Amino acid sequence: MNRILVTGGAGFLGSHLCERLLQDGNDVICVDNLYTGSKDNIRHLMSNPYFEFIRHDVTEPLYVEVDQIYNLACPASPVHYQANPVKTTKTSVYGALNMLGLAKRVRARILQASTSEVYGDPEIHPQPETYRGCVNPIGIRSCYDEGKRVAETLFFDYYRMHKLEIKIMRIFNTYGPRMNPSDGRVVSNFIVQALQNKDITIYGDGSQTRSFCYVDDLIEGMVRLMASPVDFTGPCNLGNPGEFTILQLAEKIIAFTGSASRIVYRPLPADDPLQRKPVVDLAKEHLDWEPHIALDEGLKKTIEYFKRVI
Repeated sequence: MNRILVTGGAGFLGSHLCERLLQDGNDVICVDNLYTGSKDNIRHLMSNPYFEFIRHDVTEPLYVEVDQIYNLACPASPVHYQANPVKTTKTSVYGALNMLGLAKRVRARILQASTSEVYGDPEIHPQPETYRGCVNPIGIRSCYDEGKRVAETLFFDYYRMHKLEIKIMRIFNTYGPRMNPSDGRVVSNFIVQALQNKDITIYGDGSQTRSFCYVDDLIEGMVRLMASPVDFTGPCNLGNPGEFTILQLAEKIIAFTGSASRIVYRPLPADDPLQRKPVVDLAKEHLDWEPHIALDEGLKKTIEYFKRVI
């Protein structure tokens, strides 16, 4: 039994990860300041004797004895990370420093949940891990994009200086049950609007593309990355390489919900990337991983969840 710390453990991805780690027979400490996470996401885990919840902000040091650390703490949707951009940057940078310091002290293996946003508005398509990105350092998304880039820098500095066992994953758009209905992400936005028969809002002309990975596939890749040989540090893309336009996504959701919603168009926000698609060759080679849940199947599962919560 490993003692495992999950920061951001009450969030969308974190709660699914905590659940999976407990199923695998581990002792799990979930840390979250509940800024965007929710106790409702982990309520069903509270009675498990091997699960512990600590309300804590990772911008402050934490002292626990653990074998592994999954560092997921950071607002991940534009609505939330732009609400307090300075706090977002501090969470990524100070959070990484504090968790790396803890990992160094207890000699724990540590995984950083980075993001496809480190590629910015990419000039090459699809995006391999060798691509260094095209990020605006002074835009409205920079607090998140650059914060995650600095976190990756710190991880590799600790790896080189202190021989720390690190893993870095770059997460592409992930969706599924327990998404926050008001988090502003495209899948949750469209589903909520469709279920309420409201206009579905597309920013831009809808031709921009995204690759959508169902949460169960993503968690499987995350756990495999943590368990991979010590010399495979990443960065490693984890996402579904299936590529869809935003308009195609909206049309699928309208069809699956039987909604009377109309599609309306609004101006594209600043620095919103026009294309996103991961190259997952490294994950296939080193983790024997690739996603298996198709978009149609995952959307139907997610829609059923939102029907219950709204």
